[in-house]
Amino acid sequence: MSENIIVKKYSGEEVTFSREKLDRSLERSGASQEIIDKVYNELKGYLFDGITTSQIYGRAFQILRKLKRSTAARYSLRKGIMELGPSGYPFEQIVGAVIQHMGYETQVSQIVQGHCVSHELDVVARNGNELFMVECKFYNSQGKNCNVQVPLYIHSRFNDVKKTWDKDPANQGLKISGWVVTNTRFTSDAIAYGKCAGLNMISWDFPRGKSLKEMVEESGLFPITVLTSLTRKQKEILLQHNVVLCRQLLEKPEAFGRLGLSQKMQEKVLDEAKDLCGGQG
Repeated sequence: MSENIIVKKYSGEEVTFSREKLDRSLERSGASQEIIDKVYNELKGYLFDGITTSQIYGRAFQILRKLKRSTAARYSLRKGIMELGPSGYPFEQIVGAVIQHMGYETQVSQIVQGHCVSHELDVVARNGNELFMVECKFYNSQGKNCNVQVPLYIHSRFNDVKKTWDKDPANQGLKISGWVVTNTRFTSDAIAYGKCAGLNMISWDFPRGKSLKEMVEESGLFPITVLTSLTRKQKEILLQHNVVLCRQLLEKPEAFGRLGLSQKMQEKVLDEAKDLCGGQG
């Protein structure tokens, strides 16, 4: 029975296969109960002792792709974000767009003068009450966690920048803070230090309710790398021309001119992008 199958995680830890976890992940991706049942019924014959989480994900993704492309795209969000590399700049753009969606004015990749030295900040955000710097830690492979050295380093940079920001009359009365955002997970020490230092810590699944995954899903700001109707090479071409979000394809369909796609294929890609940006499907 699939319920007794042993699964190997990225960490090497072995756990028992859980249909409940599979169902939850599919449901979060917008799959209907009918689709969830179809995925499980096809997947269960593929399971074997020692199967890895990546193998289960890959098979479930293939099944979903046949059933509903936009749901498969949502299901592949974590992998899609990792495919934004090797540079971290597209990830910074997504983080900036998500924060802008929250009601802030944002600037990406800004040089800011600190008290001691100047700093290149990934994102600077403000509204009428707050001003904060965001440092993004991007990883393009799973199994790597963001350790305590990252918030330690960012905290020191934040303190240097804050000394300058505090002197600016335009910032009087604003709450000034620092954020750390990663597309993987924080170690327990990293979270403990970040909380103690007053940094806003956001990872793939932390904090619950306001994690990176949840913020991207809620905003509908999906990266083009999740689109199942484009090849990896086509996605790389778009990224090279600063087309990072599915929303950008909808706003500027002329970007397709770089890909040499037929009109029918362009419509297929746009339909998937519309479904993603418009909410659950």
